Amino acid sequence: MKLIKLFYVLFKIKLLSLSGIYQLVTSIFTCGINLMTLLHFAEKKYTDRIAIVDDKETLTYKQLLDHSTKLAHILVEHAQLQSGQKVAILCKNHTSLVKTIFAVSRAGADIYLLNTEISRQQFDAFTERHHFDLVIYDEDLSSILKNYNNRKILSYHSDQPAICNFLKIKANPMPLPRTTKGKLVLQTSGTTGMSKDAAHKPSLFHYLDPFVSFIKRLRILDYSKAYIATPIYHGYGIAVLLLFIPLGRKVVITSGFHARKACNLIQQHQIEVVTVVPLMLQKMLQTDKVKLQSLKCIASGGAKLSTRLVEETLDTLGPVLYNLYGTSETGLNFIATPENLEYSETTIGKKITGLKLSILDENQNEVPRGTIGQLCMKSDWSIRTQTWIETGDVGYQNEEGYYFLCGRIDDMVVSGGENVYPIEVEQILIKHPSITDVAIIGIEDEHFGQRLKAFVVIEKEVNLTENDLLNWLRPRVARFQLPKEVSFVSHLPYTPLGKVDKKHLY
Repeated sequence: MKLIKLFYVLFKIKLLSLSGIYQLVTSIFTCGINLMTLLHFAEKKYTDRIAIVDDKETLTYKQLLDHSTKLAHILVEHAQLQSGQKVAILCKNHTSLVKTIFAVSRAGADIYLLNTEISRQQFDAFTERHHFDLVIYDEDLSSILKNYNNRKILSYHSDQPAICNFLKIKANPMPLPRTTKGKLVLQTSGTTGMSKDAAHKPSLFHYLDPFVSFIKRLRILDYSKAYIATPIYHGYGIAVLLLFIPLGRKVVITSGFHARKACNLIQQHQIEVVTVVPLMLQKMLQTDKVKLQSLKCIASGGAKLSTRLVEETLDTLGPVLYNLYGTSETGLNFIATPENLEYSETTIGKKITGLKLSILDENQNEVPRGTIGQLCMKSDWSIRTQTWIETGDVGYQNEEGYYFLCGRIDDMVVSGGENVYPIEVEQILIKHPSITDVAIIGIEDEHFGQRLKAFVVIEKEVNLTENDLLNWLRPRVARFQLPKEVSFVSHLPYTPLGKVDKKHLY
């Protein structure tokens, strides 16, 4: 019944013809159900269409499938990779990474995508916890693996064992057995502390709802060229890659993000869809707005959108901005369309089909509409399908059915008995005409327990005092929301994924 539903839904949204259904069945019969199944299916439909472009090469769907399939054989034969083993991948965005992801999944091994910004100590902790059977990594990240003595392979190298060189080896022509064993394991937090694993098992059925919602709400079928500016090792990046491949889109990637290079790539390839975190979009708009005119869909995720950035994007490029919310454990959950953002610049939109959501207070009781609580979710595509997942994010649903985030549970400040959420004040302060960036934290206060402290970046050559700013803010916020202190800084610290790194503000 699940297979019939899959075919029916894809046929209904015009993704599958009768011949396409046959091609999908053939791909499942050939590969099993793993990530390579998506590529195998795409190659049958889009053989000579360009699949992926990076800093080194351009590959058609046939070439990408051929390279990934051969690599799977080589990893099995020459690297002794076996089904059920663990493979850590420490790579920036490039085609060797993409080929490796498909090849390792085809071999039935588990893929652990690691943040390329982790420290040596953090990597050592990962290896101690997981005992990886193989690590595939970029040469410029070699220092992170200094203490690692198990099997490892470079992504690129002129003469040492590397993914690019493996493709020159003659492979066994015998087909690999079908497999459904390999998992895709993401990390739930940034570059500090010990993150948790979010293991996702490839499925053609469980991811159908987010797949269809993404396609329909972002109108992806209207566009043919996409640029993934976000890191593929992050849940957002890999999810978008795996959504674009079966749709036969041309995907552009590049190792590292540089605003001017990104603008040039968008103009050169006439990119229509780009995936970004808000900081990337802000930098591109500041660098060269003219070169962004081909964009029809800007999919922003991974961090909050500021009201100023929403307004600037709308004024500069029109109604092209989408705000996506999801987590490593729960996948894609909410989508705010340009129409939603015109209704409210701070909304994360409405939940996608199939998502079960409860908003709970500290006693685990569901709160009424309009009341702030923790977002708890359950779905077929989350890491646990039968139990509720506490996201650690707090928010609410308004009377019109739109959802809003108020930050993390541990961001909340209790001031004089009132719950204060810094994000609400940040979204107001960023509207000040002289402010370009802002972050707010809680600090201790002998009278109220806690108060807010604002860190503000202002326009160059602007004379703005703390009193001026507080006087501007006072009529716009409640008394308990008014910051106790304002610190003017030249810039704010950001993580590699574009979130303000507030631990450096304390």
